Amino acid sequence: MLAKVDERARPAPLARILVIDDEQRILRFVVRGLQAEGYQVDSADNGVDGLGSALTGQYDLVVLDLLMPGLDGAAVLSRLLAARPAQAVIVLSCLASTAIKVRCLELGAQDYLAKPFSLDELLARVRVRLRSADRTTSLVAGRLRLDLIRREADSGTGAVPLAEREFLLLLELMQSPGRIVSKQRLLSAVWHYDFDPGSNVVDVYVRRLRAKLGADAIVTMRGEGYRIAIP
Repeated sequence: MLAKVDERARPAPLARILVIDDEQRILRFVVRGLQAEGYQVDSADNGVDGLGSALTGQYDLVVLDLLMPGLDGAAVLSRLLAARPAQAVIVLSCLASTAIKVRCLELGAQDYLAKPFSLDELLARVRVRLRSADRTTSLVAGRLRLDLIRREADSGTGAVPLAEREFLLLLELMQSPGRIVSKQRLLSAVWHYDFDPGSNVVDVYVRRLRAKLGADAIVTMRGEGYRIAIP
């Protein structure tokens, strides 16, 4: 059942957020916490109502549980982002395996927070995602332009589509134009590793981006990381 939260007298809500979770205790906890920060919050306690609300409403952010009866969170995420690729989504779940996290991120979720979680951490992640949503629809660094909605990059020879991890990697680099971004930071931001697994996955994706955007688009700083080439 979709529950519209009463709108208290606040001069300017920071954003509209939809929370979808079948656990009533967690649903109330999250809604109240977001309301206390001034956000305008709607909620749904099942996937069907949640998806319907997300597709018909205009939300700055959707906070989505995975394990729900009927239409589960993964199905909601897939259908929602197929219809609205730019929709910001944070997944909340008691499923903490790396495979599940990776699957949700590959489907297009911007973040994944495992239960149990602290309200402070959730609010911090919400603020980060809302700041990201407020930026312009494109990002420019050097000769590169990144379309944040279409997830395409243009180095001056025409737009090319990017895979999910290619997009996230280029985005992280372009947010620090001309500055060195360490391999560890890229692993954390793109693959959500808080350690170096000893793989060459960053190098592989940098090579893929260079193949699409030009060999000189991304500069390797040996022993330090990578940076976007700035003329």
